[in-house]
Amino acid sequence: MVAPWHEGGQAQFIEHPVPPDTDRSTSATRQWALDRLAEPVTLEDMARHAHMSVRTFTRRFRSEVGSSPQKWLAQRRLAHARLLLESTDMSVARVATACGFGDPVALRKHFNTYLGLSPLAYRRAHNAPEPMTAR
Repeated sequence: MVAPWHEGGQAQFIEHPVPPDTDRSTSATRQWALDRLAEPVTLEDMARHAHMSVRTFTRRFRSEVGSSPQKWLAQRRLAHARLLLESTDMSVARVATACGFGDPVALRKHFNTYLGLSPLAYRRAHNAPEPMTAR
């Protein structure tokens, strides 16, 4: 093989466009998931949104946030549930649905696991409005 030679001493020019820098952070996907707290969002959904494999996404997410994507999402849902219980009179069932837990049993389980009390006990402890029975 012989390298191409151009007369006049000018080096051969081949255009190699530099790809634009991409943000390899998971921050956009975290915001995407927060915007969909009421919807079922899986690890596969988040990885797909980030255009990464599940393994790569999980590794990057853990290095940025300090926890797994599933645990982070559950904590964000729990924080949103706490806010709704403190500031609205929505029933526990409606709060569970609005936060993506699906049903009151799952919401109670998370409350007991992470806070050590039920959603209604949490509501009473924070002097929040009592739920309306017709909701």
